[in-house]
Amino acid sequence: MPWSRSSRRRRSTSRPGGAAAQLKTIERRSAGRHSSKPMTRGRCTREVKHVRCKIGGRTATAAPSGDGTGLDRGCIERQGMPRMSVGSDGLLAAVERLERASAARLPCPPIVDLIGPSDIAAAYEVQQHIAARRIAAGARLIGRKIGLTSAAVQAQVGVDRPDFGVLLDDMRYEDGADIPFARLLQPKAEAEVAFLLARDIGDAPDAAAVRGAVALAFPAIEIVDSRIADWRIGITDTVADNASSGVFVIGLAGTPLDAVEPADVTMTLRRNGELVSQGTGRACLDDPLNALAWLARTAIELGAPLRAGDIVLSGALGPMVAVRPGDVFEAAIAPLGTITARFSREGGIA
Repeated sequence: MPWSRSSRRRRSTSRPGGAAAQLKTIERRSAGRHSSKPMTRGRCTREVKHVRCKIGGRTATAAPSGDGTGLDRGCIERQGMPRMSVGSDGLLAAVERLERASAARLPCPPIVDLIGPSDIAAAYEVQQHIAARRIAAGARLIGRKIGLTSAAVQAQVGVDRPDFGVLLDDMRYEDGADIPFARLLQPKAEAEVAFLLARDIGDAPDAAAVRGAVALAFPAIEIVDSRIADWRIGITDTVADNASSGVFVIGLAGTPLDAVEPADVTMTLRRNGELVSQGTGRACLDDPLNALAWLARTAIELGAPLRAGDIVLSGALGPMVAVRPGDVFEAAIAPLGTITARFSREGGIA
């Protein structure tokens, strides 16, 4: 079943180490700390008005667009992206096409005919609308995910930068829990480093500030998924589709950064006992902390800085692998630990 606060507390406290205690400290510090302050970076100056909400049992804040996603269209258009060229009819049509595919579990054609191949601002606008509808229906924002961190994948999609999506509480599963295959369309698994933030990243961060904001690093398996048939995606397709997100599994015991260098981790991913992917932290923008720094800067540009208590999936450490009903994936990310993702035998498209 999806992760819940109560089940996480039970399993975390049963393990040695201080991960659960550190999480409680972060919760106390993050509750009630955020005030509305002008955020300035480059040409984007905007008063950020935070919305108080419950995230995984802790009180946190989400900025600022009024829809709970934290994205601001004006700042998106200023973040090195052309102004949006797509009208509201095209945006709504893209939202509805992706939502129909998700609801019916039938992949849809690419949305490039609706928002174009290069209008990144429009793609994030579609992502924002879909996430806002899920939040309005009861989902809670718990962090962000970074995609396209591999040079090979960037070349394949035809882009020169990463992208990001939002993480909601109903996307998270416990280590070893059964993931219903029926909720996915064309899933693929990838192993990566996840970060739990101890403090906000509210100003233009340098490397030391990014590193200092991290409470713990965790092993994680992200199940990427695409509503676009046969993964025939361009950059606007994947951005609009929440960076091709599906679900994720994150370990219960974290490691502080004084005990690990994320760039030096080694990863092996096994499917049903067979080695299917391997890599190192260098595969993720040369260092998963580089990916986190990119996200932190981008989030500030968009008027929605990263906050204490956020979970960040930093990007794949090796090639992604197709998931089939009944598969069991085990990712060993040394020295962070081992994590398992299990899938039900229910039928699916993959």
